[in-house]
Amino acid sequence: MITFKKITSYATLLLVTTLMSGNAMATDVLVHLWDKGKDAMAHADMTKPMGMAMPGAGDMSKATMGITVDSNDIHAGEVTLVAINDSKVLVHEMLIVPVLSTYSPLPYDNQKMRVDEDAAHSLGEVSELDPGQTGALRLNLKPGTYVLLCNVPGHYAMGMWTTIVVKPKVNANDS
Repeated sequence: MITFKKITSYATLLLVTTLMSGNAMATDVLVHLWDKGKDAMAHADMTKPMGMAMPGAGDMSKATMGITVDSNDIHAGEVTLVAINDSKVLVHEMLIVPVLSTYSPLPYDNQKMRVDEDAAHSLGEVSELDPGQTGALRLNLKPGTYVLLCNVPGHYAMGMWTTIVVKPKVNANDS
């Protein structure tokens, strides 16, 4: 696993990851970490958590922060998750966690307002990106469902997560 942090140019990041891997065939997934700013979060309804399958989960359309990806369906193998903090004011991070079902909540510590990374079996992260910064995480992913989330205290419960599905590799002879 190779983790890059705080690279400001996406083009530079792609060049570095390609040179280090020697593989221009790796899949890159753009992961946008966003929020609606401090004012929107000050008025957010924290009584209805928006984490995946959390009890009493609220309406995700009212989330004041989130994660979006350019592709939710990718093929197994080497994948580079390129995290871009689109926020103007807040630090965000990106973790990847395997899940068996999106109907089961992740292990969440209400006092710390964070997912328990060890109990969730986190595969890695791009940690604490300042506003406007970019970082990357390269993994060899197996088929399955994964959750990408921000684990800065309170962010996950405010809706900062998404899922990706990793499909089996496609055999070149099958096309």
